[in-house]
Amino acid sequence: MVAALLAPKNLAPARQSIKGLIMPGQRRLHFQKESNGRRKQILDAVAALGVEAIVYDGHRYASNKPARDACLARLVTDLTKLDVERLILETEDGALKSDKALIFAQLRSTGDGNALRYAHMRAYEESLLAIPDAIAWSWAKGGHWRARISEIVSDVRKV
Repeated sequence: MVAALLAPKNLAPARQSIKGLIMPGQRRLHFQKESNGRRKQILDAVAALGVEAIVYDGHRYASNKPARDACLARLVTDLTKLDVERLILETEDGALKSDKALIFAQLRSTGDGNALRYAHMRAYEESLLAIPDAIAWSWAKGGHWRARISEIVSDVRKV
C-alpha cells in the first residue's frame, strides 16, 4: 500500500496535471496498462507535483486481506499523527465494508475519531489515485523503476 501525501494547496494543480495525462479514450490512468514511455512521462509529472510517498510493506503476511488490513491500520494511525485532514482510498470490490469498520476502529483507538475524514472512490472519480498506483507499481517492480521514485518515497514502513 502507498500513501501519497499532498498539501491542500497543491491538490487542484495536481489534479489538473494528472487529468492532463489521460489520453483520449482513457477513463483514468492505470499504471500497469501504460507503455514504458508513458510510465516515464507519468512518473516525471508526479515527481514535479511535490508529492511525498510512504510505502507500507505487508509482505510478511501470507495473503492479501490481512496484509491490506495491517497496512491500512498503520496508515490511519500515521495520518492522525501527521494531522492529515483527508484520506481517499481507491474502492476495492469487497473491501469497502471491512475498510470502513477498520478505519472507524483505528480512529477510535487513536482518540482522533473526528479529525480525519475519509472516503472511498473509484480511480476515475479521483484522478489523484493514479499517484499511489504509479508509485506502488514502480516500487514493486524494483530496479530502475524504484530508482525513479526514490526521491518521492520518504519512508518504507514494514507492518
